[in-house]
Amino acid sequence: MRELFIKQKVFSISEKFTVKDVQQEDVYYVEGSFMKIPKTFSVMNTNREEVALITKKVFSFLPKFFVEVNGREVVTINKEWSFFKARYSISAEGIEVIGNWWDMDFQVLQHGKVIGKVNKEWFTWGDSYKVQILDEKMEKTIIAIVVAIDCVKADEAAASSAGTP
Repeated sequence: MRELFIKQKVFSISEKFTVKDVQQEDVYYVEGSFMKIPKTFSVMNTNREEVALITKKVFSFLPKFFVEVNGREVVTINKEWSFFKARYSISAEGIEVIGNWWDMDFQVLQHGKVIGKVNKEWFTWGDSYKVQILDEKMEKTIIAIVVAIDCVKADEAAASSAGTP
């Protein structure tokens, strides 16, 4: 099992952060496309090669996010229409997210087998998540899912503060 940590910097206008291992070494770099359409987040390895891409669909009645790993779309996150509370669904072939992903406390399963666990770290400055990788072949996918869910949450928070549904 491998543990990785995602720590976003508070007040970071550039939308850049890193994924570190337990020795605090950088493993992945994440960069958002600040003020660009479509909104994207690129996940890069230590050689700055893109290994995953999260893209928000621009012309959609309800927000939709696509997650690509190594150039192949693996996950779609859709906002579902509801009256009271924001609801999202995650669809992917063989991949399932179980738990409270809105609070960043969930498991990632592939064909019913747990391949990763995510927990929000409390009492930290900014958002910080511990990601346990149980199937290292799926590491990039798990990291991309965590970044995508965080992107969905940030998008929802921005929409709420702007007063849009």
